[in-house]
Parts: sequence; structure tokens; C-alpha cells
Amino acid sequence: MKKKNPFKNFVSKLIVYVLLILFALFMMGPFLWLLSVSLMPGENIFAFPPAIFPTFIDFKNYLEVWEYMDFLKYIWNTVIITFLGVTLSILFSALTAYPLAIFRFKGRNFIFLLLVSTMIIPAAAALVVNYLTINNLGLINTFTGVVLPTLVSVFNVFLFRQAFMGIPGDIRDSGRMDGASEFRIWVQLMMPMIKPAVAVVGLFEFMANWNSFLWPIIVLDTEKYPLASALSFLNGQFSYNFGWIAAGTIISVIPIIIVFLFTQKYYMEGISGAIKG
Repeated sequence: MKKKNPFKNFVSKLIVYVLLILFALFMMGPFLWLLSVSLMPGENIFAFPPAIFPTFIDFKNYLEVWEYMDFLKYIWNTVIITFLGVTLSILFSALTAYPLAIFRFKGRNFIFLLLVSTMIIPAAAALVVNYLTINNLGLINTFTGVVLPTLVSVFNVFLFRQAFMGIPGDIRDSGRMDGASEFRIWVQLMMPMIKPAVAVVGLFEFMANWNSFLWPIIVLDTEKYPLASALSFLNGQFSYNFGWIAAGTIISVIPIIIVFLFTQKYYMEGISGAIKG
């Protein structure tokens, strides 16, 4: 058997890593540019070539935008909306997916196919219907009205269904032999087995609710805006301070980065499990 040349092996790995690093920098380019703009107040943001890395660091934009906006209030609004959106979405999506994965009944596959087919409908097409529904329920200017239309996502149902289908039937049978109700089996046996899927759905819902922009503007008064919607205040009618917008945007994405760093392990497991399923 021919021996591998250590030098060639090293060079090939080096080339691969260099290409991956360059690709990562290319994909991170817009974020790095935004970070650079937020740290260099007074600079021409439209200069070419753009400053991907800051030539000097000044936190003036962050201090000014924090003083200009009541960030703590808007962050608290965002936390409430995100908490309600994440917890209720996981609960209702898992409850929807469980019978579609476990129970055997006539029309089960047709119902699932019907649910999946609704994914082709653009979200903007439902804005009017959602507004009329929320208005008739008396939920205008409430956080419940913000999270209610997106509680059950078809993608989340699909992910949970695939995760439930990957659990051996013996686990559910053991619970039934011990006299547990179906709901108790779902809570104590099935849900702990799909932690990676729960983490993936939680991460997606966290990002979606934390970055929610258009729907809260339609439903809420300005005092109850989440952070992403409140950043629109930085666009004046006759002024446009992009440094402030960049600083506010960076502040708003920091929690998403932190949450992803803590859940990335479960994220990879959940995505791979859904693909295998």
C-alpha cells in the first residue's frame, strides 16, 4: 500500500482551511461592516472600499443611541414577546406534531401534506386576515396579539414530527403499561427524548420573535414596540444617522449570538435528526 506524503497532506489541509476561512469572512462581511460602522463615528460609511475592520474604535455611537432611546423599556418588551412566542410555540407545535407522528388514524398523511402545502403561502398574504382576527378578538395593542398568529409554525410541526417518529415505540408502550395517561407519556417520556428538536425550534423562534419588526408595528402602540421595531425611531424624516442604526442593530443581535453559542450543539443534533427522519 502506497504511503501518503505528509507534506502533501499538510498542504491540502492548509488549502482547505484557508478557503474555509476566506468563505467565512465573505459570509460575515455585512456583519463586520456594520460593526465597523458602529465603532467609527463620523466616518463616511459609503466610502469605497468599505471598512470591514475599524481603523479606530470609539463607542460614541453606542453611548448616544443608548441615551437617545429608552433601550431598557424596549428590551423588556422584546423579552416578554420572545418568552411568550418561544414557550407557547414549542408547546402547541409539539402538541400538533405528536398525534401526526404517533397515532394511526385515517387521513393522517393527508392532513400532514395539507399542512406542509401551506408553507408556499407568503407570510405577507396573511397580514390582513391576521389583523382582522386579532381585532375581532380584542387583542390589538397586546403582546398576545403579537405572538398569536405565529404560535404554530408548519416547519416546527414538521421538525417535531420527525423527532417523535425517531423514538422507539417501546418507550411509549412502557408508559402505558405503567398506567400513565397519554398526556403524561407526552410530557415525561416523549418530550425529554427530543431535546435537540426543542432546542432548534426554541432557537428559531427566539430569532424570529426577537427580530420581529413589521407585525408589532401594525398591532402595537409605540410604547410597546419590541427592540427591532423601535430601531425605526432612529430614521428621522430629514436625518439619517447610520452610525446610530448600526450601533442599535449590533446591540439587538448580541442576545441572538449568545443564545446560539449555548444551543449550537443541540441545533446540529436536531437538524441532523430531522434530515435522517
